[in-house]
Amino acid sequence: MTTMAMNRGNMLAAGKGAVLPIAILALVVLMIIPIPAFLLDVGFVANIMLSLAVLMVAINVAKPLDFSSFPTVLLFTTLLRLALSVASTRVVLVNGHEGPEAAGHVIHAFGSFLIGGDYAVGIFVFFILMIINLVVITKGAGRVSEVSARFILDAMPGKQMAIDADLNAGLLTPDEAKKRRGEVATEAEFYGSMDGASKFVKGDAVAGVLVLIVNIVGGLILGTVSHGLSMSEAASIYILLAIGDALVAQVPALLLSIAAASIVTRVSSPEDLSGQIANQFGFSRAWGPVAIILAILGILPGMPHMIVLPAAAFAGYVAWKLRKAEQAKANIPPPAPVAPNPSVIGWNEVSDDAALGVELGYGLVSLVDERKSAPLMARITGIRRQLSRELGFVVPLVRVRDNMALAPNAYRISVAGVVVAEDELYPDELLALDSGDLISKVDGRACKDPTFGLDAVWIAPEQRAEAVVAGYTVVDAATVAATHLNQIIQSAAADLFGMDEAQSLLDALKETAPQLVQNLTPAPMTLTAIAALCRALLAEGVPLKDFRRIAEAMADVARDETDPAQLVERVRQQIGGLIVQTIVPVRMPLPVITLDATLEGLLAQAVRTGREAQHPIEPGLGQKLVSAVGAIAGPLVGEGRRFALVTSPLARRALSRLLSPHLPDVPVLSFLEIPDGKPVEVIAIVGGEPQRTMLDAEMSA
Repeated sequence: MTTMAMNRGNMLAAGKGAVLPIAILALVVLMIIPIPAFLLDVGFVANIMLSLAVLMVAINVAKPLDFSSFPTVLLFTTLLRLALSVASTRVVLVNGHEGPEAAGHVIHAFGSFLIGGDYAVGIFVFFILMIINLVVITKGAGRVSEVSARFILDAMPGKQMAIDADLNAGLLTPDEAKKRRGEVATEAEFYGSMDGASKFVKGDAVAGVLVLIVNIVGGLILGTVSHGLSMSEAASIYILLAIGDALVAQVPALLLSIAAASIVTRVSSPEDLSGQIANQFGFSRAWGPVAIILAILGILPGMPHMIVLPAAAFAGYVAWKLRKAEQAKANIPPPAPVAPNPSVIGWNEVSDDAALGVELGYGLVSLVDERKSAPLMARITGIRRQLSRELGFVVPLVRVRDNMALAPNAYRISVAGVVVAEDELYPDELLALDSGDLISKVDGRACKDPTFGLDAVWIAPEQRAEAVVAGYTVVDAATVAATHLNQIIQSAAADLFGMDEAQSLLDALKETAPQLVQNLTPAPMTLTAIAALCRALLAEGVPLKDFRRIAEAMADVARDETDPAQLVERVRQQIGGLIVQTIVPVRMPLPVITLDATLEGLLAQAVRTGREAQHPIEPGLGQKLVSAVGAIAGPLVGEGRRFALVTSPLARRALSRLLSPHLPDVPVLSFLEIPDGKPVEVIAIVGGEPQRTMLDAEMSA
């Protein structure tokens, strides 16, 4: 059965493929071989039917490319009409002397019924149709086709570049890009073909005039010379038949001209032409003025009142109906929400896709209560806006919700579903932070500040003045939670950055530097590699604010570097100015801590030996390094001084990974990351004898 179905399908396909060659052969035969008047009538009717079908298809397509075969169809319908003109001319000249019906019923009907048998009227009607077709419709459609083809061809490179840019940015798959390129090429070919096809219609109209003249002159000569008719008899017969033949050909030509004009003047829309026009005319405010103006015209003296006033009434009725429909549409209530089925478990009940989350015990709900101005929510919005500017990407929304499993005053902060911090707040109290220089102490609930780990006490609001005088820094509960969240977001910036954020950065950069994005992704770097590199920079405190410069560094380095770790290091070296700028202002020297030459050599040897290791530094040496750097950096961090630990490019990554868990506030740079013109101030040297710092010197003085 399957084989029989396949054979039947192949036979149908072969039959469809043979239709067009047979039709072309029939056109040639029609021009060469004489045919009887009956077959000529069938051909004329088929021509009119085909022209009507083409017109209906042109009106009902949503966009011009839906009828992309129209130029070819126009060519073959023109050939059919010309072939029928040749055949009808032969029949008119050979059999015209026998009477008006000798050339067929269709020509006789057009020559007698449509123009009343008066060939003078027929000539005028024919030339009016010719002027409408040739001067108005065909000329206008040809001009529109010419301009459209020119604009489409001019815009083609830009469209191709836009497709390539979307493909490089990952917005399109290769198959989608291939399909869109095909649509662009088809559009250009279509309007180019329409520009040429309009010449067929124009040539057909000119040919109709020439065929009319040939039929009239030839009929008069043959009627008087060959058939012995008088001039008046020959004129009454042959001119009538020639006019009927011309009108039979001109009516389908006019239909096809209208179809061509409707195709080239269409604007792409999901609706067909009738629906598009109906929707755009379906406004009551458009029909109301029409009714008023017609009513004013209808009451003027001398106007045909019985025609104009009914037209005004009709326009008013249309405006009224449209107005009622608009009001009914505006008053339609929204669909009622579907009540949830308690037996159905949704994915939102078993998964939490929020990148940032804050869970509150029921005692802290007042911090997000809108009736109490929701102080925590306002601070969270401000934190997100400020950190988005500082980090260079949009910080995700923070989902705040209550958790009955927590203690009443407890809160919990999670990043990507992982709880990273939790503590307690007292919304009706204030937190007094020990600044380290207290005059006296105040009584309260002793605790540790959740953000910086400072000694603090929770006090009553009426103790604020006493605490401030005693030297405390006093903040409310919402500020405590917001400050803690701010620190968490800064430290977890790399975990909040993903492929979607990387794509958003590329999309924003593409508006100002499209060539840079095109030369960056998908080659030599994929979107995944770009996101990973950005996460590595954020993990070490490098913001993405100047993403254009970072992208330029990526594009430059990725040409000859494939190792991800080395790619990050080389990008850091090219954007060293941006990194140093986050530590000290541009006009200040960079305070640095360096390593003793012997210690530097030990680190370099350890990295070379364990190049593939996650932590190549030997544990004992690493512990001593952490202690030594901590002893120097601790007082500096406590004083709020900004500085950097500088080492060789070979050891920078390993040393940074070693120190970051213990000393997250100590940035580690390589020598190559410091700009050439940046002044450097060495404040300490780790290792060596004696181990003396500038801080020690200042304290001694």
